[in-house]
Amino acid sequence: MFHIKDIADDFLSLFLPRPCLSCGVPLVRGEEVLCTGCMLDMARTDFHLRRGNMLEQAFWGRCSVERAAAYSVYNRGSRIRKLIHLLKYSGRKDIGIMLGRLYGSVLTGSGFTDGMDMIIPVPLDPARERRRGYNQSLCIAEGMASHCRLPVRSDILCRTGKSGSQTKRGRYERWENVEGLFTVTRPLDIAGRHVLLVDDVITTGSTMEACVTALQSAGGVMVSVAALAAAQKLTV
Repeated sequence: MFHIKDIADDFLSLFLPRPCLSCGVPLVRGEEVLCTGCMLDMARTDFHLRRGNMLEQAFWGRCSVERAAAYSVYNRGSRIRKLIHLLKYSGRKDIGIMLGRLYGSVLTGSGFTDGMDMIIPVPLDPARERRRGYNQSLCIAEGMASHCRLPVRSDILCRTGKSGSQTKRGRYERWENVEGLFTVTRPLDIAGRHVLLVDDVITTGSTMEACVTALQSAGGVMVSVAALAAAQKLTV
């Protein structure tokens, strides 16, 4: 049975084709942001299927993380890198929501989110969020929530200051740059709970480590982490 929305999408696609953001071919009905071919070709880590995976190991000795997963590998030539750049700097909130839905379905189907109580996005510097108009991690979290059936709480964790760019910093410098930068505003809401901390990219893990440390200060909090991508050095 045809739906009005499907007919409208077909009509618009005929006169205003939507290109795949990776390869440029026109998207067809049911495709969003990426065509099916590019979606299937995207490098995946499958960390959600393996306990003690390389991403979890990246946090060993630094902070206590229950589970850790990333959808894809972030490197110079990766498809996910281009998509995240568009999400962060070109106003494409739809990319975060779509990829969040996709990954949320994967995580829920594998049992990764079993026993979790809520999703908490990594907060963005307020000034940067005002310029951008949104927090990309919140977009991803909201997309995930549509499949995980978990509440998204963006009022739990906040930044207490402004950090400089992490791009050209080494691992220790990145950690110094974010140490003490996050605080929990509603500790009673997460005490004794299992929360899923969500970000767009995990590079060295310094930002996640600072967030995990802040969340666990509320007492008895278990934290798992998930991101759309992790740096290649954390995935091999």
